[in-house]
Amino acid sequence: MEKQGVLNNKNIVGSPAVHKLCLALVLFFFWMVLAGRTETKFIVYGIITALVTTWVTYPLLLVPNKKGSKLYYVFGVSIPKFIGYFFWLMWQLVLANIDVLLATTSQELEIDPKVVRFYFKADNPMASVVLANSITLTPGTVTLNVTDDGLYEIHALTKGAAAGVLDGSMQKKVADLYGEKFDFAVAKEDA
Repeated sequence: MEKQGVLNNKNIVGSPAVHKLCLALVLFFFWMVLAGRTETKFIVYGIITALVTTWVTYPLLLVPNKKGSKLYYVFGVSIPKFIGYFFWLMWQLVLANIDVLLATTSQELEIDPKVVRFYFKADNPMASVVLANSITLTPGTVTLNVTDDGLYEIHALTKGAAAGVLDGSMQKKVADLYGEKFDFAVAKEDA
């Protein structure tokens, strides 16, 4: 996509000016942390570098939805919601670690591997990516496949892991994080 087309594109969800400002501020902050100095020349170099990098990379950080009718900014999430999701996910990791630990150290091995399936539809492709990666990050579950129609196939190591994936709580959190409509359904088992 050419640069001028991105600047005037009405299909971008959210404000491109806000996206660019946030990206430039994050890049400038990163520059200052790496530089470790607050002399005028380092601040000027940081500002110039952040602005040029933002101008060059912004079109690369736009992803289209499946229909191609909208463009979403990769980092287009609310910071407070993201922080809330991060801490919630960290707690889920602790719970999943305990579940796997108990299943693998009990006298009778309580591992019951199975593949579970559910549908989760989101217009923003980043919501699908974050959901699939969050599931894989959680111990005892691995995302095997995500189809174009929103079918997720997940390998679950224990009954607790399978129940956790199918309860819809992570899907709801991801939908809330990206401002998506909650569209979730457990897939019927094949006979």
